[in-house]
Amino acid sequence: MPYPVFHLMFFVFCISLAGVFAVFGSSFKREMSLKDTRHIGFLLIVGSIGSLFPDVPAVWNYLLYGTLSHTRIGPLPTHSLLFGVVAFVLAVSSGYLIYRNISRACSIGVFAEAAFLSHLLLDDVADGGLTYLYPLYNEPLSIFIFMNVSLSGVDFFYYNFACFVSVFFIFCVMLMALLALRDLGFGFRYEPME
Repeated sequence: MPYPVFHLMFFVFCISLAGVFAVFGSSFKREMSLKDTRHIGFLLIVGSIGSLFPDVPAVWNYLLYGTLSHTRIGPLPTHSLLFGVVAFVLAVSSGYLIYRNISRACSIGVFAEAAFLSHLLLDDVADGGLTYLYPLYNEPLSIFIFMNVSLSGVDFFYYNFACFVSVFFIFCVMLMALLALRDLGFGFRYEPME
């Protein structure tokens, strides 16, 4: 399991790269208002919480039991797509409370889900498997299982397909974040909210 700081840094510098680029560009041109700063702060808070959300039980278990067990809340694994739905719903709800616009709220939810999935991908690389498909499949799966397999150990087509799948999942998470950021006013240039 990577440390929480690593999850946050991966979220800020990889998942929300377009937003970081837009903020720096607009800051140097002095195009940002106080309202825009609050909008960016809200995005950073939602994304940061989303990127750390699967590890919520660690705080609870540390306070109650003195352990850093962090992968389950009772029978529910927090490192699963089902728990990601909880993160999405919470982010959409908070986005709707702030913006009173369902389209923006859904974009906030997609952004938080991309941050959540980035956490799962990093833990998968580090730990070699998570229960992504709980409750449909309760055994750990790894998207990156064949990254360290030598080409001579498997069929050439199978090896390349496995590599493609690994990279494709990372691409999908980054694309989710980019599309959500674009809908929220970020591209390679920040466009102030109306």
